[in-house]
Amino acid sequence: MANKKLLCIFVVLISITASAQESVLGKWITIDDETGIKKSVIELFMKGNRLHGRVDELYLTPEEGENPLCIECEGELNGEPVRGMEILTKMAYDAEDKEWAEGEILDPENGTTYDCKLWLEDGKLFVRGYVAFFYRTQTWERLKTN
Repeated sequence: MANKKLLCIFVVLISITASAQESVLGKWITIDDETGIKKSVIELFMKGNRLHGRVDELYLTPEEGENPLCIECEGELNGEPVRGMEILTKMAYDAEDKEWAEGEILDPENGTTYDCKLWLEDGKLFVRGYVAFFYRTQTWERLKTN
């Protein structure tokens, strides 16, 4: 009887560990797919059952200033500071494909919003913004905390 309880506890702990490793929630370092340079830290969080992400930190050069504004953005985001801006919205989890989809991602550098999907692979987050058949994919790395 004690062995069965111990086995159940072990299985539950393994399940919790595996699901925690698969979570996309938390902070991610964005890597520019063309230059390989770190661009920002994005915090992914849930609003209801949808995944969202906001700019938590920017890796800027002195010429870029401390918190640039989204000059190219349209509507209420025009002229707003990029740091703190919600750039990933309304992502829904597709359990069959094991990816988040149906949402949008905003590129604050050019103000363009793209359809988006993202998925985890080997501990990295792949983020694809696309319009029709044209797409770009960035690889994001989880921010390590001490």
